[in-house]
Amino acid sequence: MEAVVVDAGSKLLKAGFAAPDQDPAMIIPTKMKRVIEDANVSDGSSLEDIAVDPVVRGFIKDWDAMEDLLRYVLYTGLGWEEGNEGQILFTDPLSTPKAARERLVQLMFETFNVSGFYASEQAVLSLYAVGRISGCTVDIGHGKMDIAPVFEGAVQHIASKRFEIGGIDLTNLLARELQKSNPSVNIDISEVEKLKEQYACCAEDQVDYEETQKSCTSEKHTLPDGQVITIERERYIVGEALFQPSILGLEEHGIVEQLVRSISSLLSENHRQLLENTVLCGGTALINGFEERFQREANLCSSSIRPSLVKPPEYMPENLSKNSAWMGGAILAKVVFPQNQHISKGDYDESGPSIVHKKCF
Repeated sequence: MEAVVVDAGSKLLKAGFAAPDQDPAMIIPTKMKRVIEDANVSDGSSLEDIAVDPVVRGFIKDWDAMEDLLRYVLYTGLGWEEGNEGQILFTDPLSTPKAARERLVQLMFETFNVSGFYASEQAVLSLYAVGRISGCTVDIGHGKMDIAPVFEGAVQHIASKRFEIGGIDLTNLLARELQKSNPSVNIDISEVEKLKEQYACCAEDQVDYEETQKSCTSEKHTLPDGQVITIERERYIVGEALFQPSILGLEEHGIVEQLVRSISSLLSENHRQLLENTVLCGGTALINGFEERFQREANLCSSSIRPSLVKPPEYMPENLSKNSAWMGGAILAKVVFPQNQHISKGDYDESGPSIVHKKCF
């Protein structure tokens, strides 16, 4: 039985048996419902569903909900059988706390009785997916944005940066802007998320963006409840916020400048190898025109070596940027488990959860 690869993000959980040239078999919302019973009602008629987010800003926050979600994924979704569990590889977000890594490996061996475990950082895996072991990843997920230089398969943590902004913050920004231009319409945040995916785009540069704010073609959109809204300049502000974080009220440099500044703290002899192998990943990186704007800004930056984007191999699925960490995990699983580089049940029994820091790096 092939190893299972799990990439649990703030919005979506991706899981499937390791097949690097395919999309993950399961892509489901990382969300659970907890039923709260009213103790004063004996017939069970008063039940309340509470939405629970097991993963917040990339990190597992509700371990009970995560256990329930993984139980559904592994046994119901992927067909594991009790008493015959296989091997599993998890993708680690940048800067995952040591305690969280230990708790995950403990959960896998003591609750799920896995036969083998491995974990690797998402930045490393995203580079593996495009055939690189050195380079930079710019990962814009639902709940966070990570910039991580990777040299010969190891994240350079001294130069890595994590930002507590992501797709959800851009969705909230779009909601506020749409409310200003459509004050009589109340739009559900889940619908705003769909509008962002359908309409959001990046201007060619800052000058072009400023022009769109003065004059822009408008479109009418009918919401599921029949209300009609107008979308104009709002579609451009979402992408622009990544290049001008002040739009979100943040005193930060734009995404390209952040990348160049991250690399500048490392040995200059490695700058070219890192910057010229830059990978964009995460669902937010799929905003229409974002890749072109990123490369345009990169070509204009003051650094003597400018970031250059890596094109994914033709044999990889189209959704590579969205699923790159999972696909890199599938590639790695084909190596670490057959070559016994993973944590075995014997390793865990002998050393306990702390073994994860020695064998998974």
